[in-house]
Amino acid sequence: MQNSAANLPPIPSPNNRRIALRITATAERSIRQGHPWLYENAITKQSHDGKPGDLAVIFDSQRRFLAIGLYDPTSMIRVRVLHHYKPTIIDRSWFAQKIKAAARIRTALPSNTNGYRLLHGENDGLPGLVIDRYAGSLVMKLYTPAWIPHLSLLISILLELLNPTRIVLRLGRGMQRYPEYLYQLTDGVLLFGTPLDGPVLFLENGIIFEADLIFGQKTGFFLDQRENRARVEKISQGKRVLNVFSYTGGFSVYAARGGAHKVISLDQSQPALDAARRNFAHNQTNANVATCHHDIHVGDAFDLLQNCAQARQIFDIVIIDPPAFAKRHVEIEKAIAAYQRLTHLGILLLAHNGILIQSSCSSRVSPAVFYDAIHKAAKLAGRPLKEIRRTSHALDHPIKFPEGEYLKCLFASG
Repeated sequence: MQNSAANLPPIPSPNNRRIALRITATAERSIRQGHPWLYENAITKQSHDGKPGDLAVIFDSQRRFLAIGLYDPTSMIRVRVLHHYKPTIIDRSWFAQKIKAAARIRTALPSNTNGYRLLHGENDGLPGLVIDRYAGSLVMKLYTPAWIPHLSLLISILLELLNPTRIVLRLGRGMQRYPEYLYQLTDGVLLFGTPLDGPVLFLENGIIFEADLIFGQKTGFFLDQRENRARVEKISQGKRVLNVFSYTGGFSVYAARGGAHKVISLDQSQPALDAARRNFAHNQTNANVATCHHDIHVGDAFDLLQNCAQARQIFDIVIIDPPAFAKRHVEIEKAIAAYQRLTHLGILLLAHNGILIQSSCSSRVSPAVFYDAIHKAAKLAGRPLKEIRRTSHALDHPIKFPEGEYLKCLFASG
């Protein structure tokens, strides 16, 4: 039976008393330009202490209003800016308008797609909050405890605007360090609706996929690669396709529907590969998927690619979509080396004039550095690449500030 109210523990409301902040000249310029973050070391004066979720008002050197946002004493990003330039009232109506605006943008998605990012954090004006839709289910992922005091309000808005079957809460890893601000909420808890008895099914460009909303990576599926998967489908007729870091087989199923003769999904997670098999099973009514030869290989990607090379396996399309290798600045050089090694190994398996598709979701590695690294590795391997296209973010993953850009993907022949 569906619950009629949110399943929330007692959570204190945000303090009605606003925190007043004065900031450095450099931070002033950044905020004036619309940046959504104010860092701890940019604060020069603060009226009083606060808890996550309290509203903080940022003033310029002349004591004029600059912005208002959510205060978070647990993070170096001390304020996540909600509104810039002119004073406004942050209330239920304000939050509802933000969610409505984000939903309107997504109406341009194909009618046979009901799995997508409904709200993309800072880039849709609600920093630190992501909402993904999987058919009738919504997953709210928080990257700051500042949103927890506002959960009841957000849930009521989502119920009114979207009438979901359920709402699940996912928590960013950093939040686990501050249990006193979680109020007994845990990652994967059901906030509203019908309890889950397994993965949920949803449509992406007419393909049926499953998503594990509670235990799956991110919110259960990598929704940001939808358009690149569709591009793979268009070039897969009669091809042999290798999908490295396949997770639950998103690229693999698209390749199969596109007419690929053989697809291999490679990942270190056996549960993810089991889900990839099920995703093929969900789409057996499609003749191309039903006739495609699909194999899975579990293990370390670098080791398995080396084994494939030693076995002299050759593929017409090699897809390399690794996790974020550089989550911190100090990891950038190591990440670039990993990308280049993957390029080298992928090219060893690539047929003459085959297509290499390689992507990165590391925001700290710029597109220019990423593409340059791939081309250098290909030249060193004696297989210079000819670019077909470079791709970035889809419309449900808009980018409104530089640090928000993370996804880049290269399609190239070699």
